[in-house]
Amino acid sequence: MIRISTIFIAICMVLVAASLGLVLYAVAGISGTESAIVALTALTFLILYNAVSMRLRDRSDVGGQIADLSRGTADLARQVAEYGRRLAAIEGRIASSNSTNSDRVQSVVGEINELGGLVRQLAATVSTHEDLLAGHAPPPAPAPVARLEPEAPIDLMAPFEERAAAPPPLPAPPRPPPPAVQTHTANAVSTVNGRNQTQMLVTLRNAIDENRIDIFLQPMVTLPQRKVRFYEAVTRVRDERDQLIAAEEFISIAEVSGLIGRIDNMVLLRCVQVLRRLMVRNKDVGVFCNVAASTLGNSTTFAQCLDFLEANRALAPSLVLEFKQSTFRGLGPAETENLAALAQRGFRFSIDHVTDLRIEPRELADRGVRFIKVPASLLLDPKQASTSDIHPSDLSDLLGRFGIDLIAERIEGERAVIDLLDYDVRFGQGFLFAPPRPLRPEGASATGGAASNPAQDIQGSNGSGTPSPGATSAAAPAAPSSRITGNAALARRI
Repeated sequence: MIRISTIFIAICMVLVAASLGLVLYAVAGISGTESAIVALTALTFLILYNAVSMRLRDRSDVGGQIADLSRGTADLARQVAEYGRRLAAIEGRIASSNSTNSDRVQSVVGEINELGGLVRQLAATVSTHEDLLAGHAPPPAPAPVARLEPEAPIDLMAPFEERAAAPPPLPAPPRPPPPAVQTHTANAVSTVNGRNQTQMLVTLRNAIDENRIDIFLQPMVTLPQRKVRFYEAVTRVRDERDQLIAAEEFISIAEVSGLIGRIDNMVLLRCVQVLRRLMVRNKDVGVFCNVAASTLGNSTTFAQCLDFLEANRALAPSLVLEFKQSTFRGLGPAETENLAALAQRGFRFSIDHVTDLRIEPRELADRGVRFIKVPASLLLDPKQASTSDIHPSDLSDLLGRFGIDLIAERIEGERAVIDLLDYDVRFGQGFLFAPPRPLRPEGASATGGAASNPAQDIQGSNGSGTPSPGATSAAAPAAPSSRITGNAALARRI
């Protein structure tokens, strides 16, 4: 609708132009045609002037409106940013509160478990003393060590299944090594735990034949929450006196003598059993299993491992095969092909025993590597910044771009954890969090005390939840007594 002011201005312009023409015609004596032309010219000029002035006025109005809209948009953006900051702060407080509550619950559960263990030990001690005082039962002999029995459809370790099904044999005296072994180690001068290489080799053969290869579990935790995410299976060998021998003491001898393949097969079997028991409680847990380079390069041993892993392919997302850094750097054609066969079946790999930070993440990611373990001392060493291709503080981000997680191992102090958080390290492993611990016998978890470590109630079972023959014999009571009190009955059940 045309505004009244516009109509009034138009009428005024017409009147002004007409008055100008009349004045020229009446006063100046100009003819009517010329007066009309002058009047029309004046009217056109007035119309153009009014149109230009109105356009300028409208433009200034639009500019003011745009400026107001910009200020309003800026205010809205500031308000949204403030709301986002407040929401992030609230989420952070909630996450911190949840983490604190979870840590408190875990600490309380650990203390309860320790108290339960003390109560069971006290009950067993009281029962023993009551039996001795009653005079009806001799002092109890040491219970045989519980043995793991492989699961039903596993052809990987057929001789091992037959040995596991038999009752635990008595420790046999060390037998002399075969002539070939005597020739090979006759000049050995180095000793391990008081044994020379020949004695260590005999002990190792006996341990394999008598199923005395055990695994300990050491947790890997998230940082900074320190929640258990993975476990590493650490191999231990028990000699004739049930003394433990660490892997660093027998691995080299096992590799030279060709026994490492059998050890890897037995450890791999136990890792699968442990993983199945762990996944009953937590589907997100994983187990790292070490594999030697000679096992990867031996066609016969690797074929057995591949068949076994193929039968347990469903566990591939949670079973991580771990190799040394030197193994990956020295891969030959056969090892590369075998590694690719494992990667095609969905198994992931980890690298440990890292000695330097000259790492090619793209090449490792293409081969299926998803984890790299680096000692905390190596990451925090200032000399590595000048000798490596990348600063240690940027290593986690670089590996993350290729889907590889960095794990800092051998952490022994809180100061190292604080420094590693600045390096954006997501996982940690070391004695600060927990040392490698043996698996708890099956009977201990059956009494109602939950393990402080979720993997400690696995040993003594065959992976399916049923006690193995060794565990059953270990839990069997001694000779019946005519007088069994309440404490003694409690010890019998334990």
